[in-house]
Amino acid sequence: MAAPTNEAIVIVGAGIIGLDVALVLAERGLGHHITVIAEYLPGDTSPEYTSPWAGSNFSGISGSDKNALRWDRMGYAHLAKLASERGEEAFVARAHSIEYWDANAPHEKIKAISEYLEDASDTCPALHELPAGVEYGISCTTLTLHAPKHIEYLYATLRDQHGVRFVRQKLDSIQAAFASPRTKAVFNCTGNAARTLPGVEDPKCYPTRGQVVLARAPAVKHNVMRHGRDYETYIIPRPRSNGNVILGGYMQKGTSDAATYSYETESIMARTTALCPDLRERPHEVLASFAGMRPSREGGARVEREDISVKGTRRALVHNYGAGGTGFQAGYGMATDAAATIEDVLRELQAGPRARL
Repeated sequence: MAAPTNEAIVIVGAGIIGLDVALVLAERGLGHHITVIAEYLPGDTSPEYTSPWAGSNFSGISGSDKNALRWDRMGYAHLAKLASERGEEAFVARAHSIEYWDANAPHEKIKAISEYLEDASDTCPALHELPAGVEYGISCTTLTLHAPKHIEYLYATLRDQHGVRFVRQKLDSIQAAFASPRTKAVFNCTGNAARTLPGVEDPKCYPTRGQVVLARAPAVKHNVMRHGRDYETYIIPRPRSNGNVILGGYMQKGTSDAATYSYETESIMARTTALCPDLRERPHEVLASFAGMRPSREGGARVEREDISVKGTRRALVHNYGAGGTGFQAGYGMATDAAATIEDVLRELQAGPRARL
């Protein structure tokens, strides 16, 4: 099946990365020019569709390179504004957070985020009472999201308020997104598929498997994370979820096993209850376990424009993938940078049809 034939901008992929690109463009009044093509859409629950499974919050888990720092800053500003203005409907809320590192705490990263967090007068003070085996800890106010509900909010907002068209379709190549001669630009937001999709086939891409536990624990109100040596442990409450929390987790590089395992669930419960007194000492109920594949990439996310020839015509292909487990945090900043690569196309669309002389 060919791609839609009446859209100037096509976004391939409807995870948080693709949805954030659509949002950035729609905020410029370009929603009616956009079609999002994706095999999976918000509301779906395939293990290959990573975004709904996320325990989503703003944290120090992302990289410390200049791109990651910039994307974090832009993402925080966007999400903080959303929490203030539309937090209930967008499923975004402010939350107290504690983070621990067993080793190699990213002090430059911590310094960078302390410049814009709202409690900057005493942002992220080093904690004096650390769990055994922990080298460093911080405490600060950040943000938490209900991942599946947040992407459903974006989906409905883009479709109903901005006129973005969504098409459920699996493309057999990235070139198929250029089926219409009217398509001026395609955004490749294909996540894990970028490793094998013809026309992309990026050998730097790999999945990072995670298993999480969904639990009901109404007493848990704040994020707790422990970045260990070859493991991650985290407790992330979901806003407006009747007390549900995401407990994790695992970071299994190169693994794409979608099965869940009872021994991993047991490990997650042991680690999270040890880390969080509210979880350990107050009633909680395990509801389900899930596995998902974070779309990771050696060297970090790829955000760049590639001009290609399609049937003899020059077209813009913008790659925007490889955020790993930081898509909700970095996605808006990545989308802003991705959109900037086709400023010439966007200006033309915003100008509208030229007057005929």
